[in-house]
Amino acid sequence: MSDRRFQPPSPALVEEVLAAACSQGADFAELFWEDTHTHSVNLIDQKIENALRNHIRGAGIRVVKGLRSTYVSTADVGREGLLKAAREAAAACCDGPALVRPQPFVPLSFDDLHPCRLSPTEVQTAEKAALLHLADRAARSCGEEIAQVSATLADRVQRVLIANTEGLWAEDRRARTRMGISAVASDGAQNQTGFEGPGRSAGYEIFAGEVDVEAAAREAARTALTMLHAPECPGGRMPVAIENGFGGVLFHEACGHSLESEAVGRGNSEFAGRLGEKIAGEKVTAIDDGTLPGAWGSTNIDDEGHPTQRTVLIENGILKSYMVDWLGGRRMGLPSTGSGRRESYRYAPVSRMRNTFIAPGPDENEAIIRSMDKGLYCKKMGGGSVNPVTGEFNFAVSEGYLVEHGEITTPVRGASLIGTGSQVLLDIDMVGKDLAHGQGMCGAASGSVPTNVGQPLIRVREITVGGK
Repeated sequence: MSDRRFQPPSPALVEEVLAAACSQGADFAELFWEDTHTHSVNLIDQKIENALRNHIRGAGIRVVKGLRSTYVSTADVGREGLLKAAREAAAACCDGPALVRPQPFVPLSFDDLHPCRLSPTEVQTAEKAALLHLADRAARSCGEEIAQVSATLADRVQRVLIANTEGLWAEDRRARTRMGISAVASDGAQNQTGFEGPGRSAGYEIFAGEVDVEAAAREAARTALTMLHAPECPGGRMPVAIENGFGGVLFHEACGHSLESEAVGRGNSEFAGRLGEKIAGEKVTAIDDGTLPGAWGSTNIDDEGHPTQRTVLIENGILKSYMVDWLGGRRMGLPSTGSGRRESYRYAPVSRMRNTFIAPGPDENEAIIRSMDKGLYCKKMGGGSVNPVTGEFNFAVSEGYLVEHGEITTPVRGASLIGTGSQVLLDIDMVGKDLAHGQGMCGAASGSVPTNVGQPLIRVREITVGGK
């Protein structure tokens, strides 16, 4: 493909920069260099509102001594700019004689599991606008009560170089493409919104078959129309079935963050020190996998230059592993799981999720619903909040239905799920077979990064449902 020229610093310059970073007594230093092109096109009320291009080029220097680290970023990627950042990081972290020198670089070799066949940089804005208009027409075709449709196409092509004093030299190119579609239904007195946001670690080839723009738009509209005429959800303690795909956001938020070494290594997690213990129902196996080909949260290497991998976090209810970045691993005495991530060169990396999901289980969907005499079926989950120290969470249900005598009946709105991550894991007692994934953006200490969430249909034995 013909992306714009990528010119990382030479090995000789990188060695000079890392030596400067270690000049005050650090025992490790790392350079992260990136050249990124982003483009977004927005449609509101059948009109293209804006088309924005951005070019990001910069570098970050991390200096570490023991468990202490300092990070300095710069948009000046010339020799003097890089050396200035390295010296600033060194002075802020340490105060002593140089202890280490950069080791000879060994280029990291790996297979590209996420090839881009049609680069976003090769697609004209007019072609992107046509996809947005297609989504708009499809959503509006679902009914006269669709009052507003907004849609965004966003893409990113990022080139990175990661090098450190241990001799690592890793280069990668990443492409990501995503469409977000929001449909608002209104009866004149109230509004309800539906949203779909398919995305992949790939280029615009995804719209040739893998992502159906019209189907996604109609689904957003269907959700909005269904919830517009739904009564308020009753509250109370009850069994809850949570649908596949983006339903996995509950595990991501309520439990996933508490399994990252950034929280675990500092003792800020309810799961710290519990490896080998039963923390979930025996049907629960949870995985964080950065190697899924083309998945939204996948990369070939993490943002510390380590190959990504498949990490089994929970196996048949037993806690098996955490998600570990390099510095978190040093703190905990564990190897990296390829989980060090960052939004851009402006951020130091920390442990983050990639594609995190509950694996398929033994139960049929019909059996899960039949098992509920009176409960709630959560077809789609919305946003929420969680305290990783206590595990307490509160999540909105964007599309829900009552379950009565083993059947899905009335749609209801305004529902929320309230509980703690440790308890909800133990209360998952049925797991279906139909794994699916949903796409989202996860914000944390190292910025906003793309993540997949996923699961089959699951049943939580009992949970507090907030409602009317």
